[in-house]
Amino acid sequence: MSSIIEDLIARKIFNNRGEETIEVDVVTTSGFGRAAAPAGKSRGKAEVVYYPTGGVDQAVKKVDELIAPELAGLNADFQEEIDNSLHEIDGTTNFKVIGGNTAFAVSLANAEAAANSHGLLLFQFLGGSTANILPYPLGNCISGGQHARGKSPDIQEFLALPYGAETFIEAATANAQIHKKIGEALRKKDKLFTAGKSDEGAWIANIDDSDSFELMAKTCEEVGNELDFECGFGVDVAASSFWNEKKQIYNYANDGKERDTGEQLEYLKELIEKYHLTYVEDAFHEEDFKSFAALTKQVKNCLICGDDLFTTNNERLSHGIKLGAGNSIIIKVNQIGTLTDALETIQNAQQHGYTCVMSHRSGDTTDWHIAHLAAAFGCPVIKTGIVEGARVAKINELIRIEQFLGSRAKMADLKI
Repeated sequence: MSSIIEDLIARKIFNNRGEETIEVDVVTTSGFGRAAAPAGKSRGKAEVVYYPTGGVDQAVKKVDELIAPELAGLNADFQEEIDNSLHEIDGTTNFKVIGGNTAFAVSLANAEAAANSHGLLLFQFLGGSTANILPYPLGNCISGGQHARGKSPDIQEFLALPYGAETFIEAATANAQIHKKIGEALRKKDKLFTAGKSDEGAWIANIDDSDSFELMAKTCEEVGNELDFECGFGVDVAASSFWNEKKQIYNYANDGKERDTGEQLEYLKELIEKYHLTYVEDAFHEEDFKSFAALTKQVKNCLICGDDLFTTNNERLSHGIKLGAGNSIIIKVNQIGTLTDALETIQNAQQHGYTCVMSHRSGDTTDWHIAHLAAAFGCPVIKTGIVEGARVAKINELIRIEQFLGSRAKMADLKI
């Protein structure tokens, strides 16, 4: 079947926050692909520029006037050629001209169109016939920091990780039960609890960091006992969001505490040991590779993950690898622009023993591509919420992939 690109069609749509974003269709002579771009509220400084000056409307115009004429006639099968063309069209190092989200939508839509042209699912096309490993879902249960409001935890996310499940649907079920039980516990704890939720569907409540840790630990243990497998949990500290560069301290405003870098290190070590945390993301501010390395060296059986630290950027990852900073990396394709750029980072991470966590963004759409990317590239973890619609789209797609694979489906070997 032919995968020659005939046309690209771009449009403005909305994400789960009601914000404008771009969606792109790629039409080949025998296939079709569509992808929409997400947006993060907490962004690393090293991320590519989302949109050109003029925003989404200008990005749509760039597709119509610049990108479509250049890509028409090319073969969608050659993803690297398509993505290199996007870099050439843009001509900058961070997609200032066409926008990183524009590049993302075109790149992912192209990959889907190529898969569709060959009658394959996206994960099959990208991962080949041996792609049969499914990730464990990392789900946000309690929101704080920039994802919440008022009296809430300073730590941005409290995340369930049911790493003992034998199937993906079992793991997804565990996360849903943990989320539900936490909501019930919050109602009992606080009569004024309104059952408010963040963009990602996690609970927002009048609760501090300490109470959040206790509630997560108790609930994960209860659900783990009920389902007869281990349900761990972790946190996304999002430390850059409350790092005071001038004072050189982490300002835990709602807890009324300030910690310097050394105190932050000791605090996190205590939390990991006390609660047997399986995952800690962005434990320090985004330029503190040294402290990431120190934490990684001093704790065991815990994923020390970089998001703002690495921003899916292979150069930043390589720097971290040299220092031993972290043992895990968040993969958000729109942080770097194209599928080829992200894959380069994934391969580098895997070669050096880093666990790749394929991730959504807080402002997301019902686009399901990251489910296929996690399966295609063997990412042991997917971070994609639990209950909100844009998150459920990814969860349900992985359930479909698991059913499609049948007896060939295996859960990832997640070393915790």
